[in-house]
Amino acid sequence: MGVAILILLVVVFLFVLTVLAKTVRIVPQARAGIVERFGKYRTTLNPGLNIVVPFIDKVRYVIDMREQVVSFPPQPVITEDNLVVSIDTVIYFQVTDSVAATYEIANYIQAIEQLTMTTLRNIVGGMDLEETLTSRESINGGLRGVLDEATGKWGVRVNRVEIKGIDPPPSIKDSMEKQMRADRDKRAAILTAEGERQSAILTAEGQKQSAILTAEGDRESSILRAQADREAAILRAQGEGQAIQTVFQAIHDGRPDQSLLAYQYLQMMPKIAEGDANKVWIVPSEIGKALEGLGSTMNNLAGIPQEVDGPATRVDMGSSEPELPETSSAGAGAHEAVQAAIQEAAQAANPRRADGSEPPTA
Repeated sequence: MGVAILILLVVVFLFVLTVLAKTVRIVPQARAGIVERFGKYRTTLNPGLNIVVPFIDKVRYVIDMREQVVSFPPQPVITEDNLVVSIDTVIYFQVTDSVAATYEIANYIQAIEQLTMTTLRNIVGGMDLEETLTSRESINGGLRGVLDEATGKWGVRVNRVEIKGIDPPPSIKDSMEKQMRADRDKRAAILTAEGERQSAILTAEGQKQSAILTAEGDRESSILRAQADREAAILRAQGEGQAIQTVFQAIHDGRPDQSLLAYQYLQMMPKIAEGDANKVWIVPSEIGKALEGLGSTMNNLAGIPQEVDGPATRVDMGSSEPELPETSSAGAGAHEAVQAAIQEAAQAANPRRADGSEPPTA
């Protein structure tokens, strides 16, 4: 009897648990529960804790209300120029009406896939291959407009359509690669030629500018050199003139007489004979005149003043010169000076060696 009661209690407990499980339904966030009563739509459960009638109401579907992403496999599509390309797409959609998504269409994901394929064939069929490869935005916009219009009554909103890839046939791809390679080679050759032309132009311009600057530098250098030579010649001429003027003035200030000039002539004779290559030398005619001036006080050289107003300035020859004896007669002094000048001239004209022997004559 006690065992039967225990079994009955267990059965009642299990029944209560089952009833509670059928009565309380928890719907997650961003979900919607479709409740049917005897196979007919009754209500939609919101996210959270919900109470339903057990064994009468049944949660048939739980619809995800978040935005979903579905990637469809590549589909073969024929272009206007009869080329088969494979196009795979990605659809971003969201369920806005859970009741319509449940009862208006059996499988809205499959319906969207098939609608995408047919719409894509229709759009790409009016384009050639090149336009298809370069018109992804227009294809995406056309697909989104058609899908959004068709899926609106299903309680689905298509937010975005993207084409993942467009793959042409291998033969077309190889031809396109060759064409692109040829175009790149052509552009590279054009750019290389333009670069060489610009380089040649810049090089020529640089050489021209360099030549111009070099010519201008040479011209300025020549002008400055000529100016420097002219100024140097002027300064040299001015210096020589001042030197001549100074010497001339010094000579006149010194008031030289005929004896001094004769002595200077005799001193120049050894310098004329200097050098091993001098075999023949000529005695200037002025030497004879100077000697004549020393021999006679009556004959004078032209250009020498005969009367001296003041004391004459003599050249100090130093202590090496022998001192002439003082005489009371002017003629005797002149005669002795002439004899000394003749001896010095003879020694300068015919010098002896240190040992007293005569040097070889020419």
